[in-house]
Amino acid sequence: MYLIFKRFLIELLLGILLAFSIHLTILNLNSLPLFDNSIITSYIVNMLLAFIIFTALYLVRDKFKNEIGFLFMGGSFLKFFIFFLVFLPVFKEDGSINKLEFASFFVPYTVCLVIETLGVIRLLKN
Repeated sequence: MYLIFKRFLIELLLGILLAFSIHLTILNLNSLPLFDNSIITSYIVNMLLAFIIFTALYLVRDKFKNEIGFLFMGGSFLKFFIFFLVFLPVFKEDGSINKLEFASFFVPYTVCLVIETLGVIRLLKN
């Protein structure tokens, strides 16, 4: 079982680093600012939340095996709560959310969500 946890951590780190590199490359190729829109904070927060949620699910996997899916959805709710609490006010300072602001949060959110989902699937299979 420990291998599932270790594999998740490696996939999360590699996935988020790859996504961040691609994200910065696309911004650079389009002559857009690389580190605006809380991009670093967004990647770090999404990665930490994915780590915390998966760790919690991993720790309670035996006791709450039938509820893991609901707990996972609760983790997704937590991520959206953090978005609305932390990121949305910053993004809406100018009155609207532009595409760069949207991408700076939802690219790492999506990458972490996919990696988290695959990790939880593996967790449930064992």
